[in-house]
Amino acid sequence: MSDARILVVEDEQRLAEVLQKQLHESGFWADVASDGYVGKRMMEQADYDLVILDINLPLMNGYELCREIRKTNSNTPIIMLTALGTPENKLIGFESGADDYVLKPFDFRELLARINVFLKRSNVAIKPDRKLIIADFEMDLDSKTVIRAGQKIELTSKEFSLMETLLKNKNKVLTREYIIEKVWNLDFETGTNIIDVYVNYLRKKVDRDFEPKLIHTKFGFGFYCSENEL
Repeated sequence: MSDARILVVEDEQRLAEVLQKQLHESGFWADVASDGYVGKRMMEQADYDLVILDINLPLMNGYELCREIRKTNSNTPIIMLTALGTPENKLIGFESGADDYVLKPFDFRELLARINVFLKRSNVAIKPDRKLIIADFEMDLDSKTVIRAGQKIELTSKEFSLMETLLKNKNKVLTREYIIEKVWNLDFETGTNIIDVYVNYLRKKVDRDFEPKLIHTKFGFGFYCSENEL
């Protein structure tokens, strides 16, 4: 998995889902915003290495969002992905601060090549991470083994996926909606306690006999992995 985190701002749900899936399969973290306002808010709350941006967006169009991003961020590459292909559209896009302009329909392989070019220029590591480490805890993503303080810990497949998701988002509070979508590929149901059950399983195996505690609850918000409470 790459260190690179990509934000996709696209209101066409099916395309956004496909693009997010393809980016994940290509080794990137990818988040999706369905309108310009949400995209702006997500850019303010997290550090993204690259933005893929549609133009025809609800609430705030892609040109406006691009200009808003550039007011405080001049470095993050922005690729406009749009069906608007006139020279005027492209000119406005580049004048708004876009670094590249890709027309729909597009070949994902071409888009991926452009993404890698920008990330290499930004010196973002795109080599696969073999291990995730925090304090004396280590996960090997290839062998699916877990060790803490030199002791091997046996995790089930879902426990491993949950811990991997928490650790890849170290020091970031993850909502129950986010976790259940990433780990179980399900829509969040208010009545389910499956996440709490599995977090409890993990704590018994990963934290109960060790210090510092790594799995924390932010009441009213969600869960996070950290050496210290946030």
